[in-house]
Order: sequence, then C-alpha cells, then structure tokens
Amino acid sequence: MRWERGSSRIRSGQQTAKLAAAILLETGQGFILPNARQRKALVVAFAQCDYVLYGKAFDIIKVSGDVDLESTDDIRNHLDRVTIYEIKSTSKEKVTADFRGYFFSLSTAELLVAQTLGDRYRFAFVNTRTRTHVDLALREVMARARGIYPTWSIQF
Repeated sequence: MRWERGSSRIRSGQQTAKLAAAILLETGQGFILPNARQRKALVVAFAQCDYVLYGKAFDIIKVSGDVDLESTDDIRNHLDRVTIYEIKSTSKEKVTADFRGYFFSLSTAELLVAQTLGDRYRFAFVNTRTRTHVDLALREVMARARGIYPTWSIQF
C-alpha cells in the first residue's frame, strides 16, 4: 500500500514523535527541544570541533549546566555538557518497558552521527502510551539487537 504525504499513517507517526518529545521534556532531566537557530548553532559548533552532526539526524538534546544554545562559541566551549538525542517512539500497547522486541529503523545519517559522536549521541526510546522511555548509546543498542536488517529508503 502506498502512503502519500498527509496520509493518516504519516500524521499519526508525526503526532507520536511530538508527544514523545513532550514526554521527555516533562521528565525534568534537562531535555531541550532546540529551535531552528539553536539547531544551526549546534551543527556549526560540533563541526568546529571536528564532529559530524546532521541537522535531521537528531530530535532533542539534553544539557547539563548552563549553555547558550544560540552561541556557537558557548556550545563549543561546553560541548561536554551537550548530549544529542534521536527519538524512537511508539504507541503500541505490547511494547514492554525495556523495549524488548521493539522493531525500529535507523537512518544512515543517524548511524554515522552516532558513530562519530560516541556517547554524546544517544537514542531515547519512548512509549507514548505508557509514558516510559529507555536511554541508550549506539553501542548499547547494538548489544541488545537480536537482528539487523539493512535497507535503503529512497524518495523521488
């Protein structure tokens, strides 16, 4: 079945992703949803420190301490306070609290950024139905993986 932009499936996925971000913001753990200016400053600051960070390969960040997210200089000077996150979300009832058995996709950009940044890049798996989340680095994701099925998604 073919899904066009604006289909209920795509809208539902976008709503789940927005709700997942809201859940993380509510935890009080330092998550921030960066605006466009902050995203650009983050990408530039990481590049100035020789780290690859694609703007579309992350959804949310976590900051410990004070960092001016609109200043590339301040981000660069406090890079150790910034952790980049990709959110993987679901609203499925059957997904357990530890996400065992959860099937998700990982883009090449996400994989490359995760490999480049190491523990500075993490995945937040969020179940919007149960409002639970699991926080894992790429190495932890791969250690838990029971199967990996490479695919290419192509858009014309």
